[in-house]
Amino acid sequence: MNATTRTGFKARSDAALANPTLKTAIDRTTGTAERKRAAALAGFAEYEAARSRGSAIKDHVIANLDHYLEMFERNATASGAKVHWAATESEACDIVIRLCREAGAKRVTRSKSMLGEEIGLPDALGSAGIERVETDLAEHIIQLAGEHPSHIIWPAMHRTREQVAELFNADHKPPPADDEAASMVQSARHVLRGKFLSADVGISGANFLIADTGATCTVTNEGNAELTTTPPRVHIVTAGIEKLVPSTSHAMALLRLLVRSATGGELTQYTTFHCGPKRPGDADGPEKMHIVLVDNGRSEMIANEFRDMLRCIRCGACMNHCVVYRQIGGHAYGGTYPGPMGAVLTPVLDGLAQSRDLPFACTMNGRCAEVCPVEIPLPTLLRAWRGRSWRAGLEGPRMRAGLAAWAGLARRPGLYRMASGIGVRALRLLGRSGWIGSLPFAGGWTRHRDLPGPTGGTFMERYTARGARRPEDRR
Repeated sequence: MNATTRTGFKARSDAALANPTLKTAIDRTTGTAERKRAAALAGFAEYEAARSRGSAIKDHVIANLDHYLEMFERNATASGAKVHWAATESEACDIVIRLCREAGAKRVTRSKSMLGEEIGLPDALGSAGIERVETDLAEHIIQLAGEHPSHIIWPAMHRTREQVAELFNADHKPPPADDEAASMVQSARHVLRGKFLSADVGISGANFLIADTGATCTVTNEGNAELTTTPPRVHIVTAGIEKLVPSTSHAMALLRLLVRSATGGELTQYTTFHCGPKRPGDADGPEKMHIVLVDNGRSEMIANEFRDMLRCIRCGACMNHCVVYRQIGGHAYGGTYPGPMGAVLTPVLDGLAQSRDLPFACTMNGRCAEVCPVEIPLPTLLRAWRGRSWRAGLEGPRMRAGLAAWAGLARRPGLYRMASGIGVRALRLLGRSGWIGSLPFAGGWTRHRDLPGPTGGTFMERYTARGARRPEDRR
């Protein structure tokens, strides 16, 4: 987990905005994701009803979390798995490292898991001297690059195909035949296959925890989760407690939303339910299965204004449609989770003082809430963090003075309209061919892009010109 600071966030944002290759990589992936999601929903007439049902399922579980946690533990234990409880990220890592050492593990394979990134498991395994092999293709790429994920669905989306080819040519023996996607995928398969079969422990996350069966569910398009969890002697699952659903049918209802919102498909290539270790007569499977249930601030969220964030099914749609994320990418956010959902979760995980810039890295256009498959009111939650930041006195003197001046102006309609008129006319003078290349006090914007010039008068002038009456004229 990478705690962000005010200076760090601004520096990372500046670096991202100045990187044209990054912008190309982001546009390729998010643009495709946006189009595929739109096409998938166009053929899903029941989407709004399914969305409401998904939201209701998650709200029901959150309201009865203690009941479903006990049910899940009881049924998972009955299936032969062992359930462990971790209140914090450090406790979770300690449990996983202990289980690996008990298994005598020298090499572990790991299927993509944002919860694992949240608790800092990759670094913990390295510190314990245990070889970690990331098996998801994108995670394999960023492991070679020594980076953290920049997106929760496409962790290596910040990397172009050409950059991936350079990594593979430097690391893979033999290197891929060329830089075409098929050749590079075949090269990764060649490198990873032996490691799948020689791992002592396989570690996965869980998209859903099924309370009435004690099963865990993984969703992938590569089959790497199955190769991670089946050949090793021990399978360890790490999952947040909010991943619970009452039954398999509820999981399937949420899967219809998750897959369409994440990748634009109807169902992933591999949707697997793991219910305990190998039983007598089973052809394959782990000898032991451990499930580590992680709180890490989630219980506190149930009791505060960020409760709705626990609905999140980690589809990534909010960041694919976010105008800020699509300019700066995921690493600029500095935490485990980027984009709008990360701007809500990172202050929970790292503390508001360390991440107060994130709730302000938003235009409040509401697009993230429109596309969320479980109806999370992300702009409302971001405003809540802004309010907390203000009440905690985390805003600097210049910001507080500026907002006080603006508030004083906004309370005086006549003065506000006069100032707006002067501002619009001044901007028009600064504009060239409809764009403004530099502007006092707006260097953060114009340093990396031109500002659109005003196309007419102020809003109130144009509103009045269309025949609308001002409120005071109606009396």
